[in-house]
Amino acid sequence: MDALHERTAVELRDLLAAGELTPTEATEHFLDRIERLNPAVGAFATVTPERARKRAAELQETRGAGSGEGTPPPSGSLWGLPTGDKDLWNRAGVPTGFGSRAFAGLPPAEESDEIVQVLDDAGIVSLGKTAAPELGFPAYTEPVGAAPARTPWDLGRGAGGSSGGAAAAVAAGMLPFAPGSDGGGSIRIPAAACGVVGLKPTRGLLPAGSGVDSLGGLVVNGPIARTVADTALLLEAMLPRRAGGGVAHPYTLRAPSYAAGAYLAAAQRAELPEGVAGRRAARIGVTTSSAWDGFYDIAVSPEAHAGLDAGVRALAGAGHEVEQTVLAEAPEYAPAFRTLWMGGASAVPIDDPETLGKLEPLTQWLIRSGREVPARRLAEAVRTLTGFERSLVAQVSAYDAVVTPALALTPRPIGWYDAEDPERNFEQQCQYTPFTSMLNVAGLPAITVPTHWTEPTAEAPAGLPMGVQIIGRPGGELTLLALAAQIEAALPRPRTFPV
Repeated sequence: MDALHERTAVELRDLLAAGELTPTEATEHFLDRIERLNPAVGAFATVTPERARKRAAELQETRGAGSGEGTPPPSGSLWGLPTGDKDLWNRAGVPTGFGSRAFAGLPPAEESDEIVQVLDDAGIVSLGKTAAPELGFPAYTEPVGAAPARTPWDLGRGAGGSSGGAAAAVAAGMLPFAPGSDGGGSIRIPAAACGVVGLKPTRGLLPAGSGVDSLGGLVVNGPIARTVADTALLLEAMLPRRAGGGVAHPYTLRAPSYAAGAYLAAAQRAELPEGVAGRRAARIGVTTSSAWDGFYDIAVSPEAHAGLDAGVRALAGAGHEVEQTVLAEAPEYAPAFRTLWMGGASAVPIDDPETLGKLEPLTQWLIRSGREVPARRLAEAVRTLTGFERSLVAQVSAYDAVVTPALALTPRPIGWYDAEDPERNFEQQCQYTPFTSMLNVAGLPAITVPTHWTEPTAEAPAGLPMGVQIIGRPGGELTLLALAAQIEAALPRPRTFPV
């Protein structure tokens, strides 16, 4: 049998369900991987081995309470599978660091956040907190006072952010999959930098982390995994079902959702759903334009073009109709997004000047700038971005999907971002990740999938991962999973782990 970390999450699920693997065995294997690899990779901010062992034992006891050998495991689609909580989420009894020295030493929360509860109900075993940058704002995970999260493909380069620890843990085989959150690309950016799959769902799809409750509807939760099917498996678990099978939504505003198992089936069968032309062929637009064009100097590197070309060839080889397209210019986007981003930062519950002074320059700049934004200007920015949303949804909906590079540049070296000049830092982030935030604004689903590895170097013996982002229509996750699975089948990733 392959080592457990070499198995997919779907395979591990099946082994657990069949009784051929216990939660304790899975937990111990991945805790061992974390102990050995985390000092170099920096994927975990906090590891909770004793809590994990206790949880695994409790799950085993519930199975043992059945009627005998062969008894199916208790309810929970992820029963016994290890994963981690992003260090921006509260888990009762475990400190939350929020990627910041300003929160060091604070007592643990008494209650878990909703997304943590949802995954617990699905049967997971949390091994700890995956690393995040300060308050989740940067697109890189290099918090002051803590080890940076590194892409396992080159330990001199960052894992991206803000779900950088989650993606690094998955890429290094420290977790089979991991949940993340995405307010401007924070699932897709690190997934691309680490050579794994990351899915940002449609706004309103997930009950916990739907985006409906965040300013401008930007922040949604979603899955990160090594394979498209594993990504779909975790997505399914993030969609808690009522007794009748419908998703248990707390809001009236929601995205279209499908029957339990439909997302995993789309990924495993790699077949397009009904409604897509011919069901086996799609019309796909390809673009390197973004909403930041004209505001910052955006240049797509040769490596990013190579990743895009590989993904497009794979889709064309699968029989899809592929054509070049250009997004409509949107000069109003950049200033409005900056205003909204700063407006969101203004609500960070830190009013004490001494505590505020402990934050990093970028975070301080965002918070202070946001608190100086007049209410009218913020309202105008929201209205402007709502207009942009209508425009982008219409442009994307002219196709079954639209493909862009996942990132404009290769994974960035540790320390590349300007630590002292916040304005320059923000510009660098947009230059690295110009294709992601516009989809948070529009609420559209998008998935990143690796397609290409650069030439090997001494620092990156297997090369660096590059990939594509596939953008769907509202509620188009089935199409995205099927297309990503077709790319994955045509362009398999290296079989070996980078560390």
